[in-house]
Amino acid sequence: MSIVKTGSVPHLTIEKMIDQLSSTYTQVINAGLSPKIMPSVMLWGPPGVGKSQAVRQIARELERSTGKRCTVTDVRLLLFNPIDLRGIPTANEDKTLAVWLKPQIFNMNEDSSVINILFLDEISAAPTSVQAAAYQITLDRVVGEHKLPDNCIVIAAGNRVTDKSVAYKMPKALANRLCHIEVEGSVQSWMNWAVHAGINKMVIGFLGFRSDYLMGFDPSNDDLAFPTPRSWEMVSNVLNICGGDCEKAYHIIAGCIGTGVGTEFRSFCKLYKNLPKVEDIFDGKSVPMPKDVDVMYALISSMAVYARENKRDLRRIGNSIRFAMGMPADFSTVLLKNYMAIEKGYRDTLMKVPEFYNFISKKGALLNGNV
Repeated sequence: MSIVKTGSVPHLTIEKMIDQLSSTYTQVINAGLSPKIMPSVMLWGPPGVGKSQAVRQIARELERSTGKRCTVTDVRLLLFNPIDLRGIPTANEDKTLAVWLKPQIFNMNEDSSVINILFLDEISAAPTSVQAAAYQITLDRVVGEHKLPDNCIVIAAGNRVTDKSVAYKMPKALANRLCHIEVEGSVQSWMNWAVHAGINKMVIGFLGFRSDYLMGFDPSNDDLAFPTPRSWEMVSNVLNICGGDCEKAYHIIAGCIGTGVGTEFRSFCKLYKNLPKVEDIFDGKSVPMPKDVDVMYALISSMAVYARENKRDLRRIGNSIRFAMGMPADFSTVLLKNYMAIEKGYRDTLMKVPEFYNFISKKGALLNGNV
């Protein structure tokens, strides 16, 4: 008899993982079945890749596709001990037996109009005794004497042991109870999310220009500050708070992504002072096309953000696409991909814009099947 050799777990980008899990859970729920028939999922990935954010995105997708309300209960197992998962013991009514009070985090709405996601985050950082206590949750869907409702999805996440973060090797018995997926960073999938999520335009522009800086995690390096999707979101929040003044917030920004990357980002931000007025482009006015590559990246990020803020004004969107036709093909393609990521289904809205239809008729092959 031949021996089947198994390889590593599947590797998916954050975007593909969200699509895969969301569509599968949607099929199960819309068929009137309980999500408990699905195996519990374990998401592996380096620190800051976006695992926690992805689970919340799955919740939003389920709300959209099922019409139900989806709530996420985030349990950081690193902060728990085994007794916490079972609840506090107390005497029964006649004080003859011990009963276990159910922890509030497991007190979920069982109504059929609700979907619960129990997110066991940082499970690989939890001590082995706590991981062992998670056996019941992931397979039997019970916590001591307490049972998870039928409308509950269980997803776990953690860093890999090779990441040299706080991580314990997962016991084989627990590992075999889970469906394992390793998630990895993808510039385009992150860009799609960033445009939709309102990430600061200077962050989007810089990472379009220097995509190698999206994920700078290196387990062999002792640096405390390094770029990851999570730290770039932190930078975006800082910029939004301080009115986009990168110079003023430089030290905080560098504290998030490191001084080397922070210095390059600060230099890039200075380009925005010399950009053409994006409003003029959307108004259909004659605007000179930039020639420098870094300025072009800054411009298309500004246009993507402006388009998101004016997504219902299809006449002005059309003006901006007409301007984009004069860009080098790689830049116009990136811009149109960002436009399509403005919201779910916005591609269909763009099909009503003559300039967009003209673009795909001439350059549609460059969009790699995304239209």
